[in-house]
Amino acid sequence: MKLLVTGGAGFIGSAVVRAAVQRGHEVVNLDALTYAACLDNVAEVADSPLYVFERADIRDREALDRILAAHAPDAVMHLAAESHVDRSIDGPGTFVETNVAGTFALLEAARAYWTRAGRPEEFRFHHISTDEVFGSLGPDGRFSESSPYAPNSPYAASKAASDHLVRAWHETYGLPVVLSNCSNNYGPFHFPEKLIPVVILNALAGREIPVYGSGENVRDWLFVEDHADALLTVLTRGRPGRSYNIGGEAEARNIDLVRMICRLLDARRPEAAPHERLVTFVADRPGHDLRYAIDPSRIREELGWRPQVTLEEGLARTVDWYLANRAWWEALQARDGVGRRLGTVA
Repeated sequence: MKLLVTGGAGFIGSAVVRAAVQRGHEVVNLDALTYAACLDNVAEVADSPLYVFERADIRDREALDRILAAHAPDAVMHLAAESHVDRSIDGPGTFVETNVAGTFALLEAARAYWTRAGRPEEFRFHHISTDEVFGSLGPDGRFSESSPYAPNSPYAASKAASDHLVRAWHETYGLPVVLSNCSNNYGPFHFPEKLIPVVILNALAGREIPVYGSGENVRDWLFVEDHADALLTVLTRGRPGRSYNIGGEAEARNIDLVRMICRLLDARRPEAAPHERLVTFVADRPGHDLRYAIDPSRIREELGWRPQVTLEEGLARTVDWYLANRAWWEALQARDGVGRRLGTVA
């Protein structure tokens, strides 16, 4: 297939680009190269004849029309988004512009392209979203595809809005869409403002490791390469109009996750052990959801997919990757907001 991947220089998008090229798909990587994007993320496939890069903003309808006409993709995988909850608290407007208006522009461009092509049934528009649209869980239960939407952060609200637009374009215009909502991703190339890279990099530098509140918040962790595999499965085998929840089947409290990483670093950097001494509890994030957990029954039963990487294995691989790729993350340290506490304005 020929795929147009938006946000392909970001964390999850680049994993999709790498996996797709390695499997023989042609990939057009469309990215605006905002602060969290890095073309080094796709360096291993950049010289492949199957790979093309287009720098463009998904809000730019003229650019979208040009790129779709020039490359004639079989599918659009829409991953471009503002995604950091703390940044959405400080500046929600950017999230509405990119995640809502940008998705609208991309849907309209894709619909026009699909219509001009004769409305082929095999075309797909795959919208990639988050479990945060469902809000917060108590100690029990898991999110299914029929869970009501109840977003609690500006980021989650903007993604919920984009999900609704995609569903509406399928029901109203017949655009062949599939949707997926994933749990928290982690792994190589994770931008160093998110929890796991913050823990690793602060520990390596001997700085305080900030843990929001009491660290009781629970997340279901999904290794990014597992997620890329799931997304390509949904794209190629999912039913149009259907949504699929993708989880890692690996719930952990934030404090327990942090301690696991510290133990991994103790084994690899014993001279600085114990790294857990650096853990510092800080003021909680406003509106911090207590727990997310995914029920992956549909994707397992309908498409035969389930995660392959355990949390223990994935964390070890992630820690080792950061230790081996200092030049990658050091180059990102000076980017706006990195290493600074955000999201306290509320």
